[in-house]
Amino acid sequence: MSDENQIEIPPSFVALYVPPGRIKPTEPRAVIAERYEFCDDLAQLMMETASNMLHGLGITEMDVIERCHRGLLTPESGVSEAEAGWVVRRLAELQGWDDPGPMGAEPAAAG
Repeated sequence: MSDENQIEIPPSFVALYVPPGRIKPTEPRAVIAERYEFCDDLAQLMMETASNMLHGLGITEMDVIERCHRGLLTPESGVSEAEAGWVVRRLAELQGWDDPGPMGAEPAAAG
């Protein structure tokens, strides 16, 4: 059995690939599994930065989440808008913070 078949992809992530009113994802399982691994790894890599922002800048957890989300909405991040929202919710979960809820697209901060 390949490792791919052993990866448990949370329903919250699979849902990113299921259009409203449909039940089947738009991408094959292998693609979704690859994207999930990337996004989960990204959330885990962001943990230290998020902690440093929280304590170093003296801002709230939600401020940290919003700043991270804005950064993920840039093309350079390598994630889609939907994935960006999932990543920051996963980051909050890993940090033990309150779930920020669904994250909508926000314009990039000026300056």
